Amino acid sequence: MSVRLLYNARYATLVLAAAAALLCCALAFWSLWWLLPGLIAAALTLLGLHDLRQTRHAILRNYPVIGHLRFIIESFRPEIRQYLIEGDRDEEPFSREARALVYQRAKGAEDKRPFGTTQNVYASGYSWITHSAEPVHLADKDFRVPIGGPDCTQPYDASLYNISAMSFGSLSGNAILALNKGAKLGGFAHDTGEGSISRYHRQGGGDLIYQVASGYFGCRNEDGSFSPEKFAVQAADPQVKLIELKLSQGAKPGHGGMLPASKITREISEARGIPMGVDCISPAAHSAFSSPLGLMRFIAELRQLAGGKPVGFKLCIGHRREFMCMVKAMLETGITPDFIVVDGKEGGTGAAPLEFANRVGMPMLEGLTFVHNTLRGAGLRDRICIGAAGKIISAFDIARALALGADWCNSARGFMFSIGCIQAQSCHTNKCPVGIATQDPLRQKAIDVLDKSERVARFHRNTMHALGELAGAAGLSDPRDFMPYHFMFRNKDNEFSDGNEVYSYLPEGFLLAGEEIKGLESWYSRWDRARADSYAPSEIPFGPFERKPRAV
Repeated sequence: MSVRLLYNARYATLVLAAAAALLCCALAFWSLWWLLPGLIAAALTLLGLHDLRQTRHAILRNYPVIGHLRFIIESFRPEIRQYLIEGDRDEEPFSREARALVYQRAKGAEDKRPFGTTQNVYASGYSWITHSAEPVHLADKDFRVPIGGPDCTQPYDASLYNISAMSFGSLSGNAILALNKGAKLGGFAHDTGEGSISRYHRQGGGDLIYQVASGYFGCRNEDGSFSPEKFAVQAADPQVKLIELKLSQGAKPGHGGMLPASKITREISEARGIPMGVDCISPAAHSAFSSPLGLMRFIAELRQLAGGKPVGFKLCIGHRREFMCMVKAMLETGITPDFIVVDGKEGGTGAAPLEFANRVGMPMLEGLTFVHNTLRGAGLRDRICIGAAGKIISAFDIARALALGADWCNSARGFMFSIGCIQAQSCHTNKCPVGIATQDPLRQKAIDVLDKSERVARFHRNTMHALGELAGAAGLSDPRDFMPYHFMFRNKDNEFSDGNEVYSYLPEGFLLAGEEIKGLESWYSRWDRARADSYAPSEIPFGPFERKPRAV
């Protein structure tokens, strides 16, 4: 082996380290100062010998010592790309241009830019707002929407832009506190995420959307089942304005999770109502119901337990027929949610399998349009508000979602940027460099709650101001008046379509009408196959569905 080491260039670093160690030991007889470099060289030699013997990394066996540089460089590759290589509009997942917009608005800095757009306005996928020859000045930028259907006795006037679901546990206590204090200052709502209501949510005093997920955190029995009594106590909190039942989330729809016992702190245990020292399981599916009809009855139960506060559910669209099953259950029971939040598969999360993050679930624009038109087709749209979530951080993003059927929007990562997130993408490591996505008490001390809460409120206020300016430019007196025709979408380099062509509003009640409308055959086919009592398909297709037109 010694001959191999001596004559093979890839072992040169190990050989040089060993030679340096021997030389320094010899020179130490003349001066003890040589011991320090000798110890360093000896340590590198021992590392190299260990590399030769280990079997986990082939690259270290072939390139002892020097091979570690590969792993060191790889560890800060995202930072190298972000700071030195990334262009202003490279999206991974948010472009530098988008992040800079949030930072500027959160700090109250200049958010204008000189010399024109950097967008390729002739490229496929580009979209724009059609402005009016008679623009309108909107003095009041505090845009709100009332949430609460006919069975709700405590409706809530929500801002058009709110903080989306992020749990305490995923985010640090200081991050939660800064977000919630910001929501309080700005007069908008903060979704708790599935981790329940923590002491930091309560300390902030901001309006809360209490999310109830499959783990029933904060309202669970010891066996993990739903506890009506504990839920009623949580829902009675004056801070809680909405109850959101999470069916799925965009980044990992249909996927459960586990919080290892080692990561469960006293504060997390307190907030979630779970024991210390035991892995915390978030099942993929709910145990309180298992059918569309069961879902509606559970919504009615939650609303009654909550004293009439608005109750809705959040989901990322998967099988479109399954959402139609839910709508049929609404019609059969007469029970409707007060709101539905449509999360796009482009939504974020602390950690998700790559296949789920990249390939599972429907993107927000298509999911939002489908939910909006299904409710219109069933004659229920006026009873149910729709929220939208999924990479919504600019006024244009909000305006587009409102035009396609949303009543309001939520954002998670946008508000994370406002408190200093740098998109390091280390949320799952507990080593967030800015103290946001970590439970490390030293790291989260980097967040100045007072300063960051003001940034949260300022980002919201400046975004609403920009939204008002966009609405005024389109000749509208309220952003909720945006319609698809206010937007144009470029299909190819030399072709574009009106928003009504791409994301049209379908006729009210068309799914219930006896006579079919030509061109909507796929909608009728899917509706006919949906069942209120089960999500199971009535037939398994092996090709295109063949169906007979309805009898008139």
